[in-house]
Formats: sequence, structure tokens, C-alpha cells
Amino acid sequence: MTSRRTSPGGAEPEPPLWEQWAQRAQDASEEGERLQKILARVGYGSRRVCEDLIAEGRVTVNGEVAVLGRRVDVERDQVCVDDVPVGVLPGLVYYLLNKPDGVVTTSADTHGRPTVLELVPEEPRVFSVGRLDMETTGLLILTNDGQLAQHLTHPRHGVEKEYIAEVECGPKGVSSGAMRELREGVELEDGWTAPAQVGQPDRGVLRIVIHEGRNRQVRRMCEAVGHPVIRLARTRIGPLRDTSLAPGAYRELTAQEVRDLSESVELLPTDTISE
Repeated sequence: MTSRRTSPGGAEPEPPLWEQWAQRAQDASEEGERLQKILARVGYGSRRVCEDLIAEGRVTVNGEVAVLGRRVDVERDQVCVDDVPVGVLPGLVYYLLNKPDGVVTTSADTHGRPTVLELVPEEPRVFSVGRLDMETTGLLILTNDGQLAQHLTHPRHGVEKEYIAEVECGPKGVSSGAMRELREGVELEDGWTAPAQVGQPDRGVLRIVIHEGRNRQVRRMCEAVGHPVIRLARTRIGPLRDTSLAPGAYRELTAQEVRDLSESVELLPTDTISE
């Protein structure tokens, strides 16, 4: 059996590079929090259920399939379940707000108008995911989870937003031709809109579902086909809908709702995207 040679003076030489890498990997594996514990905390079920998710190869950390016993640094590592990013940082909050008329979605307003941040707790600091113009009412998500917010607002991800629009029209309501234009896409000053789902549950009332998030998009779409909006409300964001939430009220999302919202993020084919 051979022993490691010492350098002159008896000092221990630096170990080979491969040994240094192996030691770093071992040290990293002993740091952080166990993956199944993190998944259970953010709503993926009991630790046993989360262990099964890992064993089935459905969980990745930084793009690599995780194994049982893996530990995670919540400050640096990205965890995904079924390719959907999971917010694992402690202290993340998710609010669902029913924005009332006359409130702006900026963090501060130079004209002194009320903002959505005044309707939720001051701490921890949150921001709105997307925007609703001042006159539009309805559902808005506020969070401090920047990763989820980015996925929900990026044009490559098809998170549906549903609106109810009361529009100007004649006694026969909105024509089938105008509705067909909205469904197929209309040309705005910033380009063609993607196809939308459009129905008319009552005369002059349109139910419109889009996955884009352009400024005042639904209002501009309706005006482009000759039916300016009188009133507009957002009634659904992805899987989230809450008809019991009063104007100006908010509530925290459940862990299951956050999970459902994350799973609603879908990568769209390039040819369906209007930049």
C-alpha cells in the first residue's frame, strides 16, 4: 500500500483536482434542505408523496433529475416538477385581488391615485403580475415570487385570461362577423393579435379569453371591430376564478392554487405568438 508523498519540510501536498471536485460535491450534498421536505412545504403532498415524485424522476434541480436524499439550497437552486418551476424560497406570498375601478396597478402614482399595493399588506413587499388599466376591474395576482411572475407574463407562455366586456352595439348585438374577426385576430398598431376565444352570452356582452398581455388589449380589440368597451372585468387568470371576492378585497392563494397556477404555464409554438 502506498502513501501520499509529502513535500519538502513535511507539509501535506494539495490533493489532485479530481479529489477536490469530489469533496466539493460531497460538501454540497450535505448542505441545504432535503428536497422532499421542500416539496411538501410548498403543497405537493406529504413527504412520502414527494419522495414518490422524486423516485419517478419527475423532479429536477438545476436541470438534472433529482435522486432521493438530494439537498437543495433554496437561495440558488431551481427546482422543477414535471418541468414546471417551483417557488421554494421561504417567505413567498401570493395574493388574489379583486381590483376595483379607479385603482392603478403601479407601485406608486405621480397623480396621487390609489394603487393596488394599498389594498394588500405592506410586508412582505409584493408587485402585480401584469396590469389592469385604471377603469378595468377584476382579478389580479400580487406576489414576491419573481420566477413565477416572469413565467406568467412572458409572451411565450400561454396563460389564459378571461374577460367579460360590455360593449357598444345595436339592438341585434355584436355581429357574427365582428366576433369572427376577434376569434381569428385583429390588426392593432402594435401588430396582429393571436386568436382568441369569443362568445356573446347576452346582447352586447362578450366573453373573451386571450393569452397575451398587451396594454389595454381587450379594449383595443373591441374598438378595432367597431364595438368600444363600456365596462370591462377580468374574471379568470389561468385556473383561478373567485366570484365571491368583493371589489377591493384580497385573499392568499392556497398551496394547491399556486401549484395549479404554475402548471398552467404552457410553452406556445412560435407561430402563435404576436410580439
